Amino acid sequence: MIHGLEIVLGLFLILITLWETFETIVLPRRVTRHFRVTRTFYRMTWGPWRALAALRGSKKKQDVMLSYYGPLSLLLLFAFWALSLLFGFALIHHGEASEFHGALYHNGFANALYLSGTTLFTLGLGDIAPASPLARFLTVLEAGLGFGFLALVIGYLPVLYQSFSRREVTISLLDARAGSPPTAFEMLRRNSGENMAFEALTEVLKDWEKLAADLMETHLSYPVLAYFRSQHDNQSWIASLTAVLDVCALAMVGLDGMCQYQSRMTFAIARHALVDLCQVFSAKPDGSVDRLSDEDLAYMRENLRTGGVRLHEGEAADAELKRIRALYEPYAIALARHLRLELPPWVKHEVGKDNWQTTAWQQRQSLTPREKVAAHDDHF
Repeated sequence: MIHGLEIVLGLFLILITLWETFETIVLPRRVTRHFRVTRTFYRMTWGPWRALAALRGSKKKQDVMLSYYGPLSLLLLFAFWALSLLFGFALIHHGEASEFHGALYHNGFANALYLSGTTLFTLGLGDIAPASPLARFLTVLEAGLGFGFLALVIGYLPVLYQSFSRREVTISLLDARAGSPPTAFEMLRRNSGENMAFEALTEVLKDWEKLAADLMETHLSYPVLAYFRSQHDNQSWIASLTAVLDVCALAMVGLDGMCQYQSRMTFAIARHALVDLCQVFSAKPDGSVDRLSDEDLAYMRENLRTGGVRLHEGEAADAELKRIRALYEPYAIALARHLRLELPPWVKHEVGKDNWQTTAWQQRQSLTPREKVAAHDDHF
């Protein structure tokens, strides 16, 4: 007996899964359609995962758990797609009453599901085989789609991790130049007082102009990359990008000896990346948080002046800086809140070592036995 509803549902599952796979893996551009299964998948899983991580107590434990989400969600998404294809073909087999040689189960749908599974994953066990012409055609079609699906997934992972690696290399280079976490004040302070220092900083901004363009292209095409966290818990792509934007904002307002043209170019593409990513994750810009107090701004001007760096002062300069900050800070705040990442301060008053100056071995040797036990517990 043919069941038309099962056939229609099976076709729907197959077509929507293939289209979602194409848009997520093959199509190199952002999809503007309001409803997407993949987007819904991430919205439904990220919220509970964040809530579960919040129960772990310390920030370090939370960060460790959140770091698992990106890779794990990718594997779950692949499994979800595979199950959708598997059930889709099983529904069509059962709906059109396919005949099988060597049926293993009394239930017709169980036989269809088993045949679909062995075909999709190209097992070719031979203990059950299609008997009717349409069932044979569906089996061949599913085997071809299964082979292509596995090839796409295998080819997708290297591309994803290459993009992640490029991002992390540039972020790591900021460690010695801007501190951990990076701040605008440290970046300017460490690039002052030496010959050709600002020329070197201009080269850094050129590199970040390219990285921001690459980040926008890769993270719009593969939004899951935004959930991949950096190796160190005091570094992140959003923190580094925001610190670079902070430096550009200061240079655009007026920073003697700094190339304003390069600052404007880097600012433009970096802000573009933030705005587009906010749209991808439906993160509403938040302009209610003031990251830079008057005291910190005065502190920066005074301390940089002693190093030979002069930031423009006055009401006009303050108003222009506030205007420029409003162009990107609300988006950075919204993305950081969505991804559970912290934005860097403009000024880090406490003295600390950069990541390159420390190793896990050195840190562990300096701890007391009780602190070593606590550090081990925090890791797990």
